[in-house]
Amino acid sequence: MSITVLFHLITYAAITTFGLVVAIRFVKIYKMPMHLRWELYPVAHEAGGKASYGGSRLEEVDWWTKPKERSTFNELKVMIPEMTLLVALWEHNRKLWWRSFPFHFGLYILTGLVGLIVLGALMEMVGIEVSANAGLGSLVYYLTILTALGGLSLATIGCLGLLHRRLTDEGLVDYTSMSHIFNLGFFLVVLGIAWLTFLFADRGFEDTRAYVLSLITFDLGAPVGSFLVGLEIFLAVILIAYIPMTHMSHFFIKWFTYHKIRWDDEANEVGSEIEKKVLEQVMYPVTWAAAHVNADGKKNWVDIATEEMEK
Repeated sequence: MSITVLFHLITYAAITTFGLVVAIRFVKIYKMPMHLRWELYPVAHEAGGKASYGGSRLEEVDWWTKPKERSTFNELKVMIPEMTLLVALWEHNRKLWWRSFPFHFGLYILTGLVGLIVLGALMEMVGIEVSANAGLGSLVYYLTILTALGGLSLATIGCLGLLHRRLTDEGLVDYTSMSHIFNLGFFLVVLGIAWLTFLFADRGFEDTRAYVLSLITFDLGAPVGSFLVGLEIFLAVILIAYIPMTHMSHFFIKWFTYHKIRWDDEANEVGSEIEKKVLEQVMYPVTWAAAHVNADGKKNWVDIATEEMEK
């Protein structure tokens, strides 16, 4: 097996691993026992006039018997700013926001860069040239370069800022592990090689587009390009495969925090799926060490909730 074929297979394997790990972890978390819901208002998907002041349908008499109104638009008004601008971090930890926002937003831009590279490869596949003087192709050419500059700059600044904070902030000592340092260091290495590749080997992304085109057309024998291009692609795909295996998987796990903990206001009705889960979970043995719970590892939640309190 030639090196180029092996290189292509590694890339396919890394992309497949990313998708599989995300899917497996999503399903695994989805099937976990029901989380204790916050039931704090306002809930983003609340519809109607009550949403304007943070109210809820729970204000209505016999609210569970009435049709539930849900506003996807109201939910998106909260979700999109939170996902793109990290609004909650800005409100609660602004010092960290100045480091975290450029890192995350830079990664979003770099995701867009990958999309532009794929678009350029598809254009070349159908005979549309992508270069500095190629009409429509020149738009994609220059937009790819500008996106790379913006994404790499923001992500690098943010990564350095987060790494510095982890290493110097005494308040984070107890919350920082070697995995945090390794992950940020890994990102920094990939970003550093990306800068070198952009500045000295593939400023117009011709080699990268050619490689992506070979992936799309399954041309496993196509050359990868220069050493720097090959090194950057290799490190990038390994990072992509690695991310969902770590705590950085919050990019999709956060969905559960909002939809299954913060905003879940489904009624626990007779015969519902929620009732089935609750009835199963109250039979779990309790091992809490707190004295007031009086748990011994054998009693379940029903036993503890129904036994008489000691005077």
